Amino acid sequence: MNDQRFLFMGGLHRSGTTLLASLVGTNPQVAGFRQTGAPMDEGQYLQTVCPYDEQHGGPGRFAYTAEAHMTEHDALATSATARLLREQWARYLDPGRPTALEKSPPNMLRFRFFGRLFPGSRFVLVVRHPVAVAMSTRKWTPALTVRELVLHWLHAYDLAAADAAHLDHLLTVRYEELMADAPAVLDRIAAFAGIGSGFDVGDLDRGADERYLKAWRSGPGEADDLGDLAGRIAAHGYDVPVRSTFV
Repeated sequence: MNDQRFLFMGGLHRSGTTLLASLVGTNPQVAGFRQTGAPMDEGQYLQTVCPYDEQHGGPGRFAYTAEAHMTEHDALATSATARLLREQWARYLDPGRPTALEKSPPNMLRFRFFGRLFPGSRFVLVVRHPVAVAMSTRKWTPALTVRELVLHWLHAYDLAAADAAHLDHLLTVRYEELMADAPAVLDRIAAFAGIGSGFDVGDLDRGADERYLKAWRSGPGEADDLGDLAGRIAAHGYDVPVRSTFV
């Protein structure tokens, strides 16, 4: 496994990381976690170094915990940690494939940390419309409003954007781009990761975003008004959907 290059993927829960990882994992040059027994086959549950996102509050909360943001300056950013992680993850990865894929949502705040541990790694940040993410996440976090979830989205991606300046090999993939042209996005990832093309795309649910946005546009709740956040949301490339009771 020491010869395998890591491809780390991260993004907030419900952003499409699981879907994208499953598609990238169909490439014969990629070793991913499969049938491990861990939730969503995520590497965060297959190691003992980094806390799980649930230990930092889980979906809609974890990015607010200072310890969730790990960089090259972290006390754990050592060669001993790298050896331990390789040993623990190697149990689940095919050593005959040149690229090892690790997808876990909190990776988005750990790219710099993993970059120090595993030089030459590649990082993919998955981004999806904050309202769609919030509406989808609410089934797990009913105590949080859409506004609160969007504020967490902004905090998490603000941190990720600041980290990007410290990374040499970061690719941002928008969920919306994946839905519009999955083969093109996967080819872009292949070129970025230095692997050959060849993915099994299959059938994708391309209407999920519109369903979530429509539900928010037509739903009640002044607490979910996002007008004052429009500028911050626009800085990440998205608009605030216009509310209407007639949708």
